Amino acid sequence: MKYSSLEEKIQRQGNPVEMLRNAQVGTYVFPIQSEFTNWRDEQESWRKTAIFMDQSYHMTDHYIEGPDVVRLLSDLGINSFKNFGRNKAKQLVVCNYDGYVIGDAILFGLEDHKVNIVNRPACGNWVEFHATTGGYDVKVERDDRSLINPKQRKGYRYEIQGPNAWQILEKANGGPITDIKFFNMGEIKVAGRTVRALRHGMAGAPGLELFGPMEEGEEIKAALLEAGKDFGLLQAGAKTYSTVAHESGWIPSELPAIYSGEKMKPYREWLSADGFEANASLGGSFVSENIEDYYLTPWDLGYGHIVNFDHDFIGREALENLKDKPHRKKVTLSWNNDDVIRIFATLFQDGDRAKFMDIPASHYATFPYDMVLHDGNMVGISCYPIYTSNFRRWISLAMVDESLSADGTEITVLWGEPDGGSAKPVVERHVQTEVRATVGPCPISDYARGNYRSRA
Repeated sequence: MKYSSLEEKIQRQGNPVEMLRNAQVGTYVFPIQSEFTNWRDEQESWRKTAIFMDQSYHMTDHYIEGPDVVRLLSDLGINSFKNFGRNKAKQLVVCNYDGYVIGDAILFGLEDHKVNIVNRPACGNWVEFHATTGGYDVKVERDDRSLINPKQRKGYRYEIQGPNAWQILEKANGGPITDIKFFNMGEIKVAGRTVRALRHGMAGAPGLELFGPMEEGEEIKAALLEAGKDFGLLQAGAKTYSTVAHESGWIPSELPAIYSGEKMKPYREWLSADGFEANASLGGSFVSENIEDYYLTPWDLGYGHIVNFDHDFIGREALENLKDKPHRKKVTLSWNNDDVIRIFATLFQDGDRAKFMDIPASHYATFPYDMVLHDGNMVGISCYPIYTSNFRRWISLAMVDESLSADGTEITVLWGEPDGGSAKPVVERHVQTEVRATVGPCPISDYARGNYRSRA
């Protein structure tokens, strides 16, 4: 059945939870080679040598330009936009009218009146909606991820990260790189071309994110790989890339808080029924008939420190009321080895089996919500379980009650969907099982917590 908008699809299907839990999409695809060497060595390279990550294809870019760019962003973002402009970047976070997160993205200040929002499109779509309907003097150019984009992408985007990253980048540059501060941008030289660079990275390790016109992409890539030959540079395949955010503590895709509320109805009517929000999937052991039980605050996601009330923005009043209330805290969970082995063992036994854990990343739903339990009571949400070769165990990111967020706290994760599963094609018949887990810091990486923002 064809629908005219997200709103019509919800109305016809009756409940957004059921729509998302039974979505017929598969797993999220990173449209690059699965492995270049092997994902174990590729994972370890961002801690031991260096990793090259090609981000040119899987994210949506929203280019927004015009005299009202900063006003538009300030009206929507929970961040402060004082001193924002050319060569500045930030983690843009946008909320609905009740203070719940719609999405986050990396915001690139390309010029004083031109930005690029790089994201799974939930954040950029919200900005685009207001840019085109709110009377702002801006124009929007959208460059969708390659799997749904018949055109060539506008630009390449590469990251080089790891303890040897600076040596590789400075070799490619032909000299030292000293003037790019954390979450600021500058320029380096690669293959005789000027390349813009952001000091930021998915792995929470030293390095830069490089970007430029796609026509130059292959030449720049070849030069960087050549510069890295003597420094142990490996390319990250799709398997490796699907695990990179977890050690640096970023939750990749929160469920956008858009599926309910009269104030949000015009936005749902604007969104396509063929778009990301209408076709994403919801999975995990936590099930509620109320979609709002899946909504998250900035504090839940670890963004409380960027909430800034120096400007007016959508959701400000709600966040002012929420700021002094109890919040969940983002942590890393280390899963019990014996319990994980027990899950894998069911693959080789007759009878009931546990939900399959694809290795290295068990991401079978766009929005994974697994229950975190303590003494039989739900105390949080676990999401995005992965195996990390750097720590030789399974971990997940979680949001737990602050009283249970201390390092070393023992909790359990309920793994698998109730009643044997859902209608999602990636969910086989299985039984739920509890996995013991230990609370740890987020990010789990000592370097990402302590030295990432420095030049070291």
